[in-house]
This record gives sequence, structure tokens and C-alpha cells, in this order.
Amino acid sequence: MSSDSRIKGFYKLSLEERVQLLKDIAGLSDADIQAFTRGLDLATANKMIENVVGMTQLPVGIATNFRVNGKDRLVPMAIEEPSVVAAASNAAKMALPEGFTAVSTRPVMRGQMQVLCVKDIPGTIKTICTLKGELIEKANAFADILPSIGGGVIDVGTRCIGPDEDRMLVVEFFVDCRDAMGANTVNTVVEGMTPEIERITGGKALLRIISNLATERMAKANVRYSEKAIGEGVADAVVNAYKFALYDPYRAATHNKGIMNGISAMTLALGNDTRAIEAGAHSYAALSGKYRPLSRWWKNENGDLEGELELPLAFGIVGGATRTHPVAQFCLKVLGVKTAKELAEVACAVGLAQNFAALRALATEGIQRGHMALHARNIAIIAGAKGDMVDKVAEQLVKERKVNVTRATEILNALRKG
Repeated sequence: MSSDSRIKGFYKLSLEERVQLLKDIAGLSDADIQAFTRGLDLATANKMIENVVGMTQLPVGIATNFRVNGKDRLVPMAIEEPSVVAAASNAAKMALPEGFTAVSTRPVMRGQMQVLCVKDIPGTIKTICTLKGELIEKANAFADILPSIGGGVIDVGTRCIGPDEDRMLVVEFFVDCRDAMGANTVNTVVEGMTPEIERITGGKALLRIISNLATERMAKANVRYSEKAIGEGVADAVVNAYKFALYDPYRAATHNKGIMNGISAMTLALGNDTRAIEAGAHSYAALSGKYRPLSRWWKNENGDLEGELELPLAFGIVGGATRTHPVAQFCLKVLGVKTAKELAEVACAVGLAQNFAALRALATEGIQRGHMALHARNIAIIAGAKGDMVDKVAEQLVKERKVNVTRATEILNALRKG
């Protein structure tokens, strides 16, 4: 990929011009472009899930201006909602030249085994602790190639949960999944270790499954916005908007939804599991017992706005739809990441940018101004506008501040009559 994610006037180019420019910047082949524009074929789709009868599609846009840990990234995003890609690009531009810094932990996932009917839970926990090394060694026999590439089972833990009448033992295997999301391997490990755990505990293993609350697989991104970049008074407005989410879970839900607008769109474009990523994010937001915002915003001693986002992000760049879906492969090549760790760090930065863009819009001009300008295009299309008529109808809708299908139809009919 090019060393510069800033593409001046990218949104002004025609569709064909954008594709050609992206091809040149990312070093894509004609085959890459054909696969991207053709998308998933029915024969491949039929092998991915059951009872296939067709396909649905979402637009894939490119968020520009992202610089994460000193590297420029063009970020593919698959989403139906107008303004998300534009907002992320604008927020990333205002963070330049420094951009975002991000870190992530080792890619460790937790596999859980629910064990019932254990007579002496405290004693069993002590036994498992004593046998930990042996259990790790046996569990790694089910971890495929991970141990040979620096991953695999690295720890075993136990927890006792539930009231007296429902007391149960949970045995957890912690697996370094390297560049995979890890669900298949983790599930294989806990299922494979069932006979051994049942023998040790004298209990009955029921559920054996990965946890999507990946607190051992965290990503954190930071950003600083100067007053010159974002405007006078914006830092205070954003901090106060953040505090609304901090103190009110109803606001926090929408605050975090805005963060996930960016992360989920990127996740989907790259063929990763959006439901797993979202489940992990929202459960982490409630981990303290109260649902809270995932991000944090404050003014530093120089009066600049600083933001931080931390959440579990279990991404993969090998296996699954990431390697099956041609559009996912194309998007991975455009993004240019080489490891799942890099992918998580970029995604975290995207979520933070999206959050800033939403808070800034809400606290200054209001969310509808920019959003409705883009939404008007969809309304124009619903009313039957095509080609140049789409922009003409949308422009009039925004000017009148009447963005609805009835008015769009009236404008379109008037334009056609000349």
C-alpha cells in the first residue's frame, strides 16, 4: 500500500476512478479487482452456510486518512448507514499528522467447560491446580498446529459459580490463537479434554464452548486532537458529551453503538465474526456491573482533547470467511495488515475515530446535518431518481429540510417535466 492514506478529493471521484486509484495505491491486480467487483458467487456461498437461496450485499467504502502507529492505512468498511465512512475519514484527518497509537495483548481466547455434580469443588480446584502442567500438555494435543508456531494452550483455570442450589465448577483453557480468531480450535480443545476433566473431577461436563468476552485479548487506542484541528470549544463539548454516557446507561448504549459503527463495518468487510466482536464489546462495557461507555475523553494540561478506547477484539486473518470470501481477501490486501494483532489495533483506532466524529457532531452542529445530507440520496433513490437526478433531488431535499419520499417524488416529477 501507499505510504500515505490521505487521498485528496477521493469522495469526488467517480466510482470507476476510485477503483482504479485504489488499484494503483494498493498494488492490486486485475484479478483482485474482478473478484472484488464480482463478489461472492452462488457456488461458494452454497458451501459456506446451509439452505442457500441467494445473497445480500452491502456497499464497501474506504475510510481514508488513518495513521496508526506511524503506518498509513486505507480502511475498508461494509455498512448500509450513510455518513459512517465519511465521518471516520474526517475524524482520522483531524488527528494527523500524529494519528492514532494502539497496542494489543497476546491473542488469547478462553474455552469454558461447565462441570456439574462435583462433590468436592474446593478440593477439585486444588487438584487441577496441581495438575496444570500435565493438563496443558495434554490439551495442546488438540490445538492443531498452534504449539508449533508459538501459540496453543498456555494456561488452565478454575472457577466456582452459582448459588448453593446451582453450584457448578467451570474449568477454563486459555489458548493463544496466533492469527486466527480461534473458535474452532478452542472448541476442539475443550471438547477433547472432556474425558480427562470428568475423570479428575468425578463430575459431568455439559457445555464446552469458547467465550466471546475475550478479556485476555484486548486492544487499546489513543488519540490527541488539538484545538486548532477541531475548533474552539469542541474539546469541552466532547468531554461533557462523554460524561452523559458515563453517568447514563441509556446514553451509553448509543455511545457504544457509534463506536461499533466503525468496528463492525470493518469487521464485516474483512469477513470476520461481527456478532462475536459486538458481544465481546457490549459485555465488556457491562463488566463492572453497570453498562458504561467503552471510550474515555478528557482535556490534557495543554487544553487538547485526548481520547482512549479499550475493548476485547478477537480478530483473525486466517481461516473462515476471511479466506473464503473474495471481497474479504480484497479488503485484507487493501488494509495491508500482516497479523491479527495489527488488525485489532487498526480496528480499535477506527472505533475511536468514529466515536469522536459522533460526539463532535452531536455536541456542535447536531447529528442530523451531515447524516441527513447523505440520507437524502437514499430517499431520492427510493423515489425513483437515477443518475444525475439523485444528487439534484437530494440537494433540494436538504435545502428544504424535508427529507422524505413524498417530497422527493414531487421534486423528481418537477425535474422530469423540466
